[in-house]
Amino acid sequence: MNSTIESRSRNLREAARSVLAFRESILILVLIVAGIAMTIASPVFLTWPNIEAILLGLSVEGTIAVGMVILLVSGGLDLSVGSTLAFTGVVCGLALVAGIPTAPAIVLALVAALAVGMVNGLMIAKLKMNPFIITLGMMITIRGLLLVIAGGRAVLDLPASFNAVGQGRLLSIQYPIFVVVILVIVGDILLRNTRFFRQNYYVGGKEQAARLSGIKVDFIKIFNYCLIAVLSGVSGLMLTARFGSSSVTVGSGVELRVITAAIIGGASLNGGEGSVLGAFLGALFMGVLANSLNLLGVDVYWQNLVTGLMLILAVVFDMINEQRKERGR
Repeated sequence: MNSTIESRSRNLREAARSVLAFRESILILVLIVAGIAMTIASPVFLTWPNIEAILLGLSVEGTIAVGMVILLVSGGLDLSVGSTLAFTGVVCGLALVAGIPTAPAIVLALVAALAVGMVNGLMIAKLKMNPFIITLGMMITIRGLLLVIAGGRAVLDLPASFNAVGQGRLLSIQYPIFVVVILVIVGDILLRNTRFFRQNYYVGGKEQAARLSGIKVDFIKIFNYCLIAVLSGVSGLMLTARFGSSSVTVGSGVELRVITAAIIGGASLNGGEGSVLGAFLGALFMGVLANSLNLLGVDVYWQNLVTGLMLILAVVFDMINEQRKERGR
């Protein structure tokens, strides 16, 4: 009898250890605890309008997080996503104001976003330039280009046919929420189960070994930068359609929030680790945190401080985790 009890106890401990080994499980637990605490602190937290507000905010950063975590897994980094988001919205807005129909204007804007990703990818993959420097330079360049082509002004009075993309509803839920949920599900399945996307783990883990094994490393890198640029463009279009106007300043700082979310979700700045579900849960955690601070009446300046501290803690945790793995080898 005692041996049976000990065996069951041992199995339960091993199961608990297995669950805690996954960053996603920890995040889900934290989100549940935070949800219970906020429900007690504020009766508004669990109302549908507030939940919808959280999910709508998540639709932008969650969409970009899908591309960012794939890029981080492959050992890359993109600081230009916020500028690409704004660039896509302004290009689409200017096209619509010029009389171009909605569908062609959206395609044109996404092609513009794709061009940004292609330039980033080619310079990093083919010219072997540092991703941090290149994407930082692209971030500044695109912001400057926005000021030139839009004259520093927002593009207003966009047609209702376009605004429906961000404001329309299906089953009383706005379209952007469906978009991010679908992208997260598809992205997580692809990264976990398909040969092409799983090659990112090999590229991020040991790039030279990946090359020697026949993996087309340069193509994968270029593809990843194009993918995150297009996803940033999709976020820019949804945000522009939601507000019915495009702004040259929108998207500022989104790159740091997305990177923070991906690292919280288990991605590593050194590459080779991460999952789309983890990045999404990290973004959800950041969204719930910001929403909770709003409901508790915390000043917006303190919210920025908390976001910065979360980024620092996420990077420190990632560094400690890497050192632990090195010692274990």
